[in-house]
Amino acid sequence: MASLFSGYFAGFSSFFTPYTSITMILWIAVGVFLGIYLGAIPGLSVTMAVSLLISFTFSWDTYPALALMIGVFTGGVYGGSRAAVLLNIPGAPAAVATTFDGYPLAKKGEAGIAMGLSTTESVIGGFVGLLCLMLFSPLIGRLAVNFSARDYLLLAIMALFLVGSLSKGSLSKALITAFLGVVVGMIGMDPVTAQPRLTFGIPNLLAGVNFVVVMIGLFGMSEALYQLHYCMKPVKQKVQKILPSWSIIKENLPLALRSSLLGMIVGALPGTGGDIASLIAYDHAKRVVKNPNRPFGEGAYAGVIAPESANNAAIGGSFIPMMTLGIPGDSVTAILIGALTIHGIRPGPLLMNDQPQFFWMIVGSLMLANCFLLIFGLTGIRMFCKVVEVPKHIIIPVIVVLSIIGSYSINNSVMDIYLMFFFGILGYLFKMHDFPVATMVLGIILSGILDTNWRRAMNIAHNHFGEFISGFFTHPISLLLLLLIIFVAIPKSKKQKIASLFHRKSGAEA
Repeated sequence: MASLFSGYFAGFSSFFTPYTSITMILWIAVGVFLGIYLGAIPGLSVTMAVSLLISFTFSWDTYPALALMIGVFTGGVYGGSRAAVLLNIPGAPAAVATTFDGYPLAKKGEAGIAMGLSTTESVIGGFVGLLCLMLFSPLIGRLAVNFSARDYLLLAIMALFLVGSLSKGSLSKALITAFLGVVVGMIGMDPVTAQPRLTFGIPNLLAGVNFVVVMIGLFGMSEALYQLHYCMKPVKQKVQKILPSWSIIKENLPLALRSSLLGMIVGALPGTGGDIASLIAYDHAKRVVKNPNRPFGEGAYAGVIAPESANNAAIGGSFIPMMTLGIPGDSVTAILIGALTIHGIRPGPLLMNDQPQFFWMIVGSLMLANCFLLIFGLTGIRMFCKVVEVPKHIIIPVIVVLSIIGSYSINNSVMDIYLMFFFGILGYLFKMHDFPVATMVLGIILSGILDTNWRRAMNIAHNHFGEFISGFFTHPISLLLLLLIIFVAIPKSKKQKIASLFHRKSGAEA
């Protein structure tokens, strides 16, 4: 494998190509700007935007076409945080975790601080992911390709243990909603036998329930119903200062760097992405931050910093398997592979060896996109904050209309609107009875990974359960993930007891 990357640094001079072309600088800037504002609209996903750009840029030269797509990708992942903070509606799946503390900050009149933090931390995460893409692509690419179906299954199981962190109250309620999410994620055609599952004879359910539709209903429509029920008054926002203070950034910099590394690693695993990365980073923050400025779920700065740095770091991570192995890291990079193929470029080890200039051009474009993200991300915040101050008799109908448009635009299906209303009412009932909706979203995200990789792992083990189990102890990555799951599953009180016993024993020996 090492020989495949012998020419890895040969095309480094192409890193500066985006900076020497006015056209490319312009298209990257336009892409980031459009991505931010498209990402803020629920239902208009980054994947949809990039897929539409393929036909739009078909006749373009390769470099400008890629520059525009990279800009939209970078801006879109960040843009979802704006609707998450202001309306409690994640504009993108990667912004789900941002709602947990971003929206409570807006309700306290600190939407400006929340969006300032999301911008700066997204840029930090983007640069960390980019640095890892530059320095460790061949190494991480080799690691990612060694992940088997059994390892992805363990990774999904480990992510399911996040229900304890995503629930504010009863763990049993969190487990119930997570289980419901897994069930909803299994609706549709069986991926192996193609038999209908849980469709109840409704043809429109054969394609499954789109995750974004559920997300819009659980967060957007339910929030509109909840605010109608309690007649909540608009909160005057304090936006004297947009940039967060240096003390906040400095205090939380270690958390941002750790979350960025987590996001990059998760993003580098094919089939994952910023949504899972941000949830894992949020769980990490809840476990390691001892004295947050407020409790998590009530406006903790760390609750915005961790997911926002992780989901943007996952962008750099997702390019690693795409460029080094020709395997998409997420849905957007899968589309980018198609775009590169249309332009006569095939990502993979041979590209890294024979035409490394394309790799370095993409790295340079990502770095420039992050710079524009900081500029455009910090502009318009004062205008956006006015959204929270709009009277409820105006903003609630707007939320409903956006939810309907966003749901319909995904598949141009009226059925998706009905499903959105169903999950909106369900989410409203959950909120009324203190059932966390975030854990249901987590269950839906992980359902496909659990189902597909369980079947693949069992097929590899020739449907022999003993052989399947033994693989956990004979494969190094599986064993490491298994130990991590055991560590995560141990309650915090038990960990403290084990640590105190260890310290006592060490003191006695001394």
